[in-house]
Amino acid sequence: MMKKLSLIFSLLVTVSAIAQQPKLRSVYQDNTYQFTGVAMSAKGRLFVTYPRWSDTYKYGVVEVVNGQARPFPDEETNNWQPGQDGKNKWVCVQTAFVDDNDYLYIVDPAAPKLGKVYDGSAKVVKYDLNTNQAVKTYRFPGTIDDQSYLNDIRVDTKKQVAYLTNSGTGGIVILDLNTGKSRQVLQAHKSVHPDPYVKFIIDGRELKKQGQPVAFQSDGIALSPDRNDLYYKTISDKKLFRIKTAALNDSTLTGQQLAAAVEDLGNIANTDGMIFDSKGNLYLGDPTTYSMIQVTTDLKSHTWISDPRLIWPDTYSVTKQGYIYITTSQIQKQPDYNEGVNKRTSPYEVYQVKLP
Repeated sequence: MMKKLSLIFSLLVTVSAIAQQPKLRSVYQDNTYQFTGVAMSAKGRLFVTYPRWSDTYKYGVVEVVNGQARPFPDEETNNWQPGQDGKNKWVCVQTAFVDDNDYLYIVDPAAPKLGKVYDGSAKVVKYDLNTNQAVKTYRFPGTIDDQSYLNDIRVDTKKQVAYLTNSGTGGIVILDLNTGKSRQVLQAHKSVHPDPYVKFIIDGRELKKQGQPVAFQSDGIALSPDRNDLYYKTISDKKLFRIKTAALNDSTLTGQQLAAAVEDLGNIANTDGMIFDSKGNLYLGDPTTYSMIQVTTDLKSHTWISDPRLIWPDTYSVTKQGYIYITTSQIQKQPDYNEGVNKRTSPYEVYQVKLP
């Protein structure tokens, strides 16, 4: 009798917790094309990015208007084809980000199907959303090689510095937004490479591609609200790392000195993207548990949302109105990771959630 009552109580607690957790509200979906990145502007403009990871592809960047996808900034920029010049068109866009001054940044690693960078076309393009015009295009000759994959970006508008992860070979790219000069650091440090002794288990099996375990390099990145700390990690292990931005921006430091400035914050969760809210809480999306994790300012973590619709929560955008936008890219459902079988059963979604 006591065991039965205990089980009933446990179920009631679980149901109550689910009922009280924040609700996901779908604001955009695509049943055909896979997207990854999302960015919401200060004036409520929603941008979504689509990587060219397969032949099922149409646009690199869209603005969602009344629920419909419009190519951004125009059709021409989105119509690159293999063999053409990709310097000023979207080759394989990964993500989008809107800074504090409402400028939009589009990160194009230009590596179709996660292959080599196409013809030096990797770039970050900055847009003035008042005019929809590109105000600057940043390129990375000498900073990254053709095996690199620029992944995520965070921008410090006061210092006019952007930080990007390289998930192709591992590393942190530091970009001077005024001069356009860039450099890459920590390439040899363990923090930008997954733990080789940890298996990435999702949906009850180790994620593999062509029979080999998948190893994602530095991917998620987050800049603290005071801009003093940069947090970053790989996807396939739970380790979270942090480094002072003052160290990253000191070009006189040797590689060894910079490595010594990296803080290992221990095991937190698997995640793809990461982002801070204005209160200093850090949010991670764990694809292995279909959940969003909140890390409070004292570095304590807990599950904030658990929902079966969070099929590989990928990229996030936080607004001043107190919402977070979440994409589900369903990466583990791709044919590449399932011996050629597409296991996706629901649309790719962008969800809106009220922050606590």
